[in-house]
Amino acid sequence: MSAVSPGAARPPVAVPVTFGPPGGGGRSTTAPAVAREMPVDGPLVDVYGRVHRDLRLSITDRCNLRCVHCLPEHGVTFLPRQELLSFEEIARVAEAARSLGIESVRITGGEPLVRRGVAELVRQIAAIGFEDLSLTTNGTELARLAPDLVAAGLHRVNVSCDSLLPERFAAIRRRGELEPVLASMDAAEEAGLSPVKVNVVLSAGSNDDEVEAFAAFARATGRIVRFIEFMPLDGDEAWSRELVVPAEEVLARIDARWPLEAVPAPDADPAAPAERYRFVDGKGEIGVIASVTRPFCGTCDRLRLTADGSLRNCLFANEELSVRDLVRRGGTTEEIALMIRRSVWAKLPGHGINDPSFLRPARSMSMIGG
Repeated sequence: MSAVSPGAARPPVAVPVTFGPPGGGGRSTTAPAVAREMPVDGPLVDVYGRVHRDLRLSITDRCNLRCVHCLPEHGVTFLPRQELLSFEEIARVAEAARSLGIESVRITGGEPLVRRGVAELVRQIAAIGFEDLSLTTNGTELARLAPDLVAAGLHRVNVSCDSLLPERFAAIRRRGELEPVLASMDAAEEAGLSPVKVNVVLSAGSNDDEVEAFAAFARATGRIVRFIEFMPLDGDEAWSRELVVPAEEVLARIDARWPLEAVPAPDADPAAPAERYRFVDGKGEIGVIASVTRPFCGTCDRLRLTADGSLRNCLFANEELSVRDLVRRGGTTEEIALMIRRSVWAKLPGHGINDPSFLRPARSMSMIGG
């Protein structure tokens, strides 16, 4: 199987494809036309012409918190250690993905920094030569590990923080305190992990009154705050559409106080999940991830590997391909790459949240990897 260098050209023929909820609201894209037979060389493409360049690597399903939008407060059962991929096995899959043109890797969990020796994994992944290597964390262990992660080759971090009010922060996370998380952002910047992105999952009646406070935080600190619509991936299965705070509302409220403008191309990546906006007066940037109200499925270029070695072509997929057994029986890089191709080729046109037939995944966010 021939390798494809990052940035390889897409198939030349393009056809218009639109993805989104009934009645519009989703992003539109022009997707290349592709053959109905899965290609075994060339770009890592699905049947709709989306070229995949981003890999999310979940390295553990464990977490030291119990955030309401992710895990239940009690009764959590984690995977036995032997079912998790080892660092070497994760690196094998990452090498195969790189051979297919994957450019960007994000390490996730659970909480990835609770896995012992995580800096060593970062070193192994960095050695493969991806253009971008990042990590998403709840911030509880980041201050302690930031220098080692930078030395190992990590480029940047996203820190989850759903409230700037200590008591509310504790209620949403159901463990932990706000101050160490804020301190971890400082430590990350001091270590060279900039710009720090701050992920805020909004839920109506919980923290949606802090939109302007987080915008002010972005302006004061230079950190990029990203407002994320609450998705049906919570362990308590309490999600409902009424809890979703639409990105359009978030943008309108911020713009009314501090005028915003969209970050123009080429600075904005059309395949990125976040829509980026900067303050007109130059004092920073915010983003919105509107997975529910403005789906970006048409430009999605992401593939996921779960901690127990399953390939998922969508955050909301109900089917997976297990690469763990293939890796453990000594599968070649070419065989692993072919399985990755099969997973991507089977990708549906969209996640279907807005379809009446939508079925939420059996796994919660901590099991999938963000």
